[in-house]
Amino acid sequence: MAPITEVEGRRLPLSNLEKVLYPATGFTKGEVLHYYATVAEVLLPHLRDRAVSFLRYPDGPDGQVFFTKNVPPGTPDWVTTAEVPRVEGPSRMVLVQDLPSLMWAANLVTEFHTHQWLVGSPDEADRIVFDLDPGAPASIVQCCEVALWLRERLAADGIEAYAKTSGSKGLHLLAAVRGASSERVSEYAKELAVEAEKAMPRLALHRMTRNLRPGKVFVDWSQNAARKTTATPYTLRARPEPTVSAPVTWEEVEECGSPGRLDFHATDIAPRVQDYGDLLAPLLDPGSAGRLPWLRPDARP
Repeated sequence: MAPITEVEGRRLPLSNLEKVLYPATGFTKGEVLHYYATVAEVLLPHLRDRAVSFLRYPDGPDGQVFFTKNVPPGTPDWVTTAEVPRVEGPSRMVLVQDLPSLMWAANLVTEFHTHQWLVGSPDEADRIVFDLDPGAPASIVQCCEVALWLRERLAADGIEAYAKTSGSKGLHLLAAVRGASSERVSEYAKELAVEAEKAMPRLALHRMTRNLRPGKVFVDWSQNAARKTTATPYTLRARPEPTVSAPVTWEEVEECGSPGRLDFHATDIAPRVQDYGDLLAPLLDPGSAGRLPWLRPDARP
């Protein structure tokens, strides 16, 4: 019988704690749960009020990996859920609003993925994201070069960007925005991706075409579509080792000379949070959100 743990008054059965989920390092399910409990203070604000898609890997990254978007069977009645719009019709999804819900979800063994909008206002995007994906032999080093260009380009429009590793091989660039639909944010992101390709034709690419990718960084602007989700800050990834989608400083981006410089594992995150706090905290401040250029009064025709 699974041991029962009480978290803020909620009773949780936690199963298979000794199970090794990351064979390359021996990282167990119990350590996964400990990781999420440790980073909950910085992770939860990025999950709160956002419908969560779970990318589950209950037998580790070498086992079956599958997305769960609807509320999973057996979800406790105290876990918050919400009806969200989907192309195929409204769907009910989980909201991870508190520590008990986080630990319940972590016990499922999952990556956390969220939209760029809040459930209370699904018609308005509150974030813009660029997923910088390198095609070998390019690496996160080249992603950093593209990220620095995009940072300056966004700043020219009054939008302040922040960076995090994807937890895989690339880099994510995020910024808080307001007053625009996901469709308009996607259009704007594509405009900047095209500009990046024109400015750095040997480095950046705005098209997903596979035979164009080797040695270049694909600037994936499509993650801003209302239906799309992106790995949440601080989520563990289903990779051979327990890598994390970790916020990074711009100094770290500027100084990245080798892929290993921005390779962060679960055990690295608590010390980083102690040193830096949440580097993505400004994304949570509505007052820091920028408006896309055409929405500013001085930019309207």
